[in-house]
Amino acid sequence: MDQLEQVLQEIEKRHSFLVTSHARPDGDAIGSTLALAQILRQMGKKAEVVLRDPVPVIYQPLPFSENIINSSHGGGNYDAAIILECDSIQRTRLQGLEDHFLINIDHHSSAKPYANVNWIDASAVATAELIFRLAQTARVKLSPEIATCLYTAVLTDTGSFCYSPTNSCTFELAKILVEHGADPNQIAQNVYFSSPFSKMRLLGAALSRLERDGAITWMSVTRQDMENFGALDEDCEGLVNYALSIAGVEVAVFFRELAKERVRISIRSKGEINVAEIAEKFGGGGHECAAGFSTEGPMPAATERVLRELRIRLPNLG
Repeated sequence: MDQLEQVLQEIEKRHSFLVTSHARPDGDAIGSTLALAQILRQMGKKAEVVLRDPVPVIYQPLPFSENIINSSHGGGNYDAAIILECDSIQRTRLQGLEDHFLINIDHHSSAKPYANVNWIDASAVATAELIFRLAQTARVKLSPEIATCLYTAVLTDTGSFCYSPTNSCTFELAKILVEHGADPNQIAQNVYFSSPFSKMRLLGAALSRLERDGAITWMSVTRQDMENFGALDEDCEGLVNYALSIAGVEVAVFFRELAKERVRISIRSKGEINVAEIAEKFGGGGHECAAGFSTEGPMPAATERVLRELRIRLPNLG
């Protein structure tokens, strides 16, 4: 029995499900959890999406996003919890999940088999691709709402179809989702052309600190920047890509100062190195071309530690 069949077998045995993903949810986390919940309901199950943090503004237009429960507790009267794209229970920042039967679905190279049932496939471009396969195998009809959530997840997690391993199958998946009701234009408008003013001001602050060393470039924002501009956590999403867009740059890093001498780091690569391996070394994870983690500060010390690791891995570039 393959992993997908095992997941479906365990779903069939049960009736009520908590569906969740990592804290500070991105497009794949939100789109995939919403799509899976709708698929479970079509299978005659009860499903609720519970996330530790609120849905970012750009993903709020997604169907049923208003029904997502924001909580720090994952306990409750559920027959099982399905956790998407997390390498541990702790990534969800939900308490009480360990009391449930756990199903783990993940596509990251840093994924770990911590649950009762684990479906891990690093060849998938997004967790949404796995949820699509689940729907197909379960013979669930793709509604326009499910297609919209899955398309949004695939679009964002592939970096607008830029990251490896985007291939012809990825575009075939996008085609199928569009044929089932996903509107590419409207989704792009929501995701890429609906940024709050605070995010643009934060970008300006980050770019003012842009630095480069050969094939590596980096920028940062401080806690003071966040306060000055009234910025939210979600406003930091995607800023690192502006640094990666520079000609000749292979790796870009975004540093964000947190409370209690902590720094959050986002790393992007054009493919020369696997940044997920670097993130794992610091206790994080992600994709080959997009990863993240947090580490001890202060900012100058954290910056030097990360840059040192990058310079070791990119000795001949610059």
